[in-house]
Amino acid sequence: MIKTKITSYLAAAILLSCGATQSLFAQPGFGQAEKINNNWRFHLGDTDQAVTQDQLDRGWRRVQLPHDWSVKQPLSPTLASATGYLPGGIGWYRKTVTIPQEDQGKKLYIYFEGVYNRSEVFINGQSIGKRPNGYISFNYDITPYIKYGEENTIAVKVDHSQDADSRWYTGSGIYRDVWLVRANPIHIEQWGVYAYPEVKNNQGTLHVQTAVQNETGQTASLSVLTELLDPQGQVVAKKITKTSLAAGANNEVKTTLNVKNPQLWSLETPHQYTLRTRVLQGKEQIDASEVKTGFRTLTFDPNKGFALNGEWMKMKGVCIHHDAGVLGAEVYPEVWRRRLLALKELGVNAIRTSHNPQAPSLYALCDELGLLVMNEAYDEWEFPKRKWLEGWNVGTPGFQGSYDFFEEWGEKDLEDMVKRDRNHISIFAWSIGNEVDYPNDPYSHPVLDGSSESGFTQAMFGGYKKDAPDAMRLGTIAKRLAAVVRKFDNRPITAGLAGVAMSNETEYPGALDIAGYNYTESFYQRDHERYPKRVIYGSENRHDMGAWKAVRDNEHIFGQFLWTGIDYLGESGRWPSRGFYSGLLDFAGFVKPRGHFRQALWADKPVAHLGTYPLQGGGAATDVWSRLEAEQGQRKDQAPSMDAWPIWNYQEGQQIRVVCYTNSAQARLELNGKVVGETKAYNDEHGIIYWDIPYTAGKLEVVGLDDNNQEVVRQHIQSSKRSHAVQVLSTSSTSIRAQGGVAQIELQIVDEDGLPVILAEDEITCHVAGNGRLLGMEAGNNSDMGDYTDNKQRVYHGKMIVYVQANGAPGDKLAVRFSAPWLEAADAEITLQ
Repeated sequence: MIKTKITSYLAAAILLSCGATQSLFAQPGFGQAEKINNNWRFHLGDTDQAVTQDQLDRGWRRVQLPHDWSVKQPLSPTLASATGYLPGGIGWYRKTVTIPQEDQGKKLYIYFEGVYNRSEVFINGQSIGKRPNGYISFNYDITPYIKYGEENTIAVKVDHSQDADSRWYTGSGIYRDVWLVRANPIHIEQWGVYAYPEVKNNQGTLHVQTAVQNETGQTASLSVLTELLDPQGQVVAKKITKTSLAAGANNEVKTTLNVKNPQLWSLETPHQYTLRTRVLQGKEQIDASEVKTGFRTLTFDPNKGFALNGEWMKMKGVCIHHDAGVLGAEVYPEVWRRRLLALKELGVNAIRTSHNPQAPSLYALCDELGLLVMNEAYDEWEFPKRKWLEGWNVGTPGFQGSYDFFEEWGEKDLEDMVKRDRNHISIFAWSIGNEVDYPNDPYSHPVLDGSSESGFTQAMFGGYKKDAPDAMRLGTIAKRLAAVVRKFDNRPITAGLAGVAMSNETEYPGALDIAGYNYTESFYQRDHERYPKRVIYGSENRHDMGAWKAVRDNEHIFGQFLWTGIDYLGESGRWPSRGFYSGLLDFAGFVKPRGHFRQALWADKPVAHLGTYPLQGGGAATDVWSRLEAEQGQRKDQAPSMDAWPIWNYQEGQQIRVVCYTNSAQARLELNGKVVGETKAYNDEHGIIYWDIPYTAGKLEVVGLDDNNQEVVRQHIQSSKRSHAVQVLSTSSTSIRAQGGVAQIELQIVDEDGLPVILAEDEITCHVAGNGRLLGMEAGNNSDMGDYTDNKQRVYHGKMIVYVQANGAPGDKLAVRFSAPWLEAADAEITLQ
């Protein structure tokens, strides 16, 4: 038996971005780090002179990081559907920095949180390193190349000429933060402080490892002071450890800090402690680091599932990709805070970073907000997967990918992911791969020819292909990767298995501590009986009720991860389609009907939401799977639908299906104060209560009742008139950081009575006055393939979000106006802090 110890949130419509958000930005963990995101120059296309120091770049476009050039290009049906009909290419970035004379004697580094992809960095014309993986953070020592007291030129080449190298949209460019780091020659190593907690009998023990590097020519006598501050900022434990570090040597200083009755990190109360580390030479502090940490226990059991801090629970997870609609891959922590809060409000308690490491700020947000994280490294290993070019799962695929550098970089990239992220208390497991075992894509095994014992009763996936790569390779590679993770952390190793029946014939599942099953709920019970020591969960699942009941009703299955939590660019259907749209939230971060359906299944509070559609020609599911199945004649529209929008505007007398997503024991339907839908009990087959009624304009209201017929929740929708005005869904002013802060302004089209017009498609124009810029306008419409680079955009279901970034001084104000033809305009005032 494997046993491994290892309130409601609401997002405001215009979200605050102050100094607290700034602290979320990850640094390399040593020295003095200065963010250098401003005043870069960018050129799209290759050029032989880009690296030379005297190259004039005034004709290049001035950009501010993070920067994703792909999302700023026109959508085209001639481009790959896999990456959202957006291009890749080659791009160059340049920036000059002046390093003062007084920095001589210090070590200087440049740290990139993420560059997609195949990057090469130059300092003053000299190449200092290449990093092909677009999701890994990396660091270069630039000390030997610096000219002190002069301007120094940083040049970065980004080669995304293999523009269909992923099954989803990746973005292109320096899309995360960049830091210039100054350090003493004796300093903490990159990501050199590692803290992991234990809790036993109300006693918390924090095990701390501090890796220190001596880049001088002399032996150094050092003291390492470690202090632990509780969530209230009080020092609760500290120790001083002395060490001697030889010239040119590295050393790891280990210590433990004990805390009685620690405040535990949990989903409801995500208490965080701060570990403060100082390296002293004599009385002089020569380096320092602060990392967030905490105390909690993780327990995995093949029969009981998962427990956090000893409490058995289900993980209600979602998979997410790293883009944010119109913003592409550019990472703004404020945007992800709003998105994660919206997911948590729906009952989500876990995130899977499918299928790559994400920005450091995402993990910090999950630590802060109380969300468990499965941190995933790879979608492919030594061979490429199919990349769909003409629509998801149709046509002839391409085979570009990241496989060509896996042998050289795979273990190093995994090591760096673990070392960078291992202090995040929210991470519960490390995933070494997703669907790398998909049968005949490319690995094959004789079991695919079919046998009753395998679970296949006939040849599957085209049967066994003798010339394909041998599936037994999966176990060999998995064991190698697992060894890397175990060298640097003790949390469970997992993976998302796509062809579990085939993988069961290999050593792949045995290399894992917990086994993720993608879309194979039918194997849950069978494999539990065949492999009684295996911990099983759903690592990727559809949204249907049956998939959830397979988790809910089986104690040994500890959770599921829906595909997906948020709509994402790429993996698109046939044109017109920007991306994959099975999320609980849309591209704009607005809750979709299936988000309310999921909230009714997962949330603890009373929930009731109405949706409607015509009985004739309505109710078709809008997720990509169902669309494809319908095209191929495999599935007919099924009702009741989890994708019904809250519309109450139809023709008088038209027959309408009204669906209710609720966790109430029963519900009744009222129209204009009269009962029009009898009280019905909750339906556990599909999780939806519904009524078919003729349309009459007015107020349609659902009343949720308990088993004793007592009201527990009520929600309504209402017929609207024509569009009358643009409305800002919050106060008309807010405060954001003066430099780089992002305001998120939600807009709604309303009628003359202030009611939302769900059917509105008005085009809104945005004007920003003051020291700020429009980052983008996103309405969440998957089929709108228009221009996303200007200041105009149509609303979708009457709504839109607008992103405005500040670039001013404290006390400045931004005035933002939103106008639409024939409608009253709206204004928002933003104060910079």
